[in-house]
Amino acid sequence: MKKVLLILLVATTFSGCAELQQAANQFPQVGEVLGNGDIASGLKEALNNGIDKQVVKLTSVDGFYKNELVKILLPDELKKVDQTLRGIGLSSLADEGLKIMNRAAEDAVKEATPIFVNAVRGMSFNDAKNILLGNENAATSYLQSSTTTALYGKFNPVIKNSFSKVGADKVWTNIITKYNSIPLVKKVNPDLTDYVTTQALNGVFKMVAVEEKNIRTNLNSRTSNLLKRVFALQDKK
Repeated sequence: MKKVLLILLVATTFSGCAELQQAANQFPQVGEVLGNGDIASGLKEALNNGIDKQVVKLTSVDGFYKNELVKILLPDELKKVDQTLRGIGLSSLADEGLKIMNRAAEDAVKEATPIFVNAVRGMSFNDAKNILLGNENAATSYLQSSTTTALYGKFNPVIKNSFSKVGADKVWTNIITKYNSIPLVKKVNPDLTDYVTTQALNGVFKMVAVEEKNIRTNLNSRTSNLLKRVFALQDKK
């Protein structure tokens, strides 16, 4: 199965190149004969389902906030702030502070798709081999290692701007000001932009991993005839 999968991804990476034929000839022919264009299109469709579909989920309202797998919770230094505010009757303010962090992440993740596309285009033959001979989240790990720096650079200013756009800066200024005005508490001034950026990145990769596992193992995730034909090859081991 792994050798078959490698043929498929090689076709996507090198389609239309002389290098494709040389690489594909290293592996035995199996099952239904599909043209290089079919295989490349099938892999492209699968990647669209695996990346774009999950990105869209995360950018919708409550894409983070109501998804327990990726919901951004308070950093440790703010948990005491949250408990203290709730203890003095400011639960609604604490709830709003948590929601607004997730809103900023939902806004920032819109920047991810072009970076993922570039990473897939830049995938080498060795990258493909390592992914397809790896575990069920090998592709996600590849994307994580090859895109995290670029994604952070994109996400961080967007989240900073989003904090202003969705009102998070005012909400959290109010929260921190109220907390720091309480007698005897240890003053806090967290870098929420960095924290939310990091948590948003973690959420993106968690969701990509979910979809990668689906496309590898779940027949129902093959939602078109082309996907069924292409990924039927990987099932013939």
